[in-house]
Amino acid sequence: MGKADLHIHTNASDGVCEPATILERAVEKGLNTVAITDHDSIKGFKKAREGNVDGKIELLPGVELSVRWKNKEIHLLAYCFNPDSSIVNDLMLRQSRARRLRMAKIVDHLKKQGVDIDLDEVKAEAGLSNIGRPHAASVLINKGIVASAGEAFIRYLSSEQLGTIDTEYCTLQEAIELMKRAGGVLSLAHPGPLYSSAEVYEMMELGIDAIECIHPSHPWPVQKNFVKLAKKNNFLITGGSDYHGKRQSDYDPYFGIVTLGKQHVDALKRVSKQRLKLSE
Repeated sequence: MGKADLHIHTNASDGVCEPATILERAVEKGLNTVAITDHDSIKGFKKAREGNVDGKIELLPGVELSVRWKNKEIHLLAYCFNPDSSIVNDLMLRQSRARRLRMAKIVDHLKKQGVDIDLDEVKAEAGLSNIGRPHAASVLINKGIVASAGEAFIRYLSSEQLGTIDTEYCTLQEAIELMKRAGGVLSLAHPGPLYSSAEVYEMMELGIDAIECIHPSHPWPVQKNFVKLAKKNNFLITGGSDYHGKRQSDYDPYFGIVTLGKQHVDALKRVSKQRLKLSE
């Protein structure tokens, strides 16, 4: 049975690998299907699509969206949408702008705390990637303010340290509606360490299709509980390694190990195909 990893990041967001490198490593790991799920960007997917000329790897359209729900930022994985849809590409532009505005607010917050950091430094660290907190963490490391990305998040960049920062990300309901119109199938990303059971149920009722049951942050009992929850409510199951290609990431050793079975990939594709047919 084929193995799939449906949660991978490239240097189009906060990963370090080129999309072509991801495909090469996926072949080496014996994967059959991957989804590049960069944060609020499908540029990495599009580059991988262009380079996947031999078709050794089945490449699914994917993205990890940052969305607003009840004054929280949550992450929503979208799969199998039409990547050339104006709906999708307009949303990516909107999300990218929201990320830039959010980073300006984060830098301003840190400056008020006396942290030596400038927005231009973070932009330079991000380069052509979609800007995010890992780029701010890199600046703090380069300047000797912290010794690691983990320390940067614990001391300065975690949600607890930053408090409430208003963003212009789309809402959860908007993301679900827009991506479904483009044939997308939506999964709640790595819910285990983040949400209560009541919150997961509430988000499920808003129109999410799947739960990311299989993730490195989910110990076996947690994974088992989410699989049971998904099956009980006729939800799809997704999973992946959350690979970033960084030595400091706790998740990267799981690339090629934390995987999903072909039957789950086929289920995602069936739902997407039905939605695309209805939208014709």
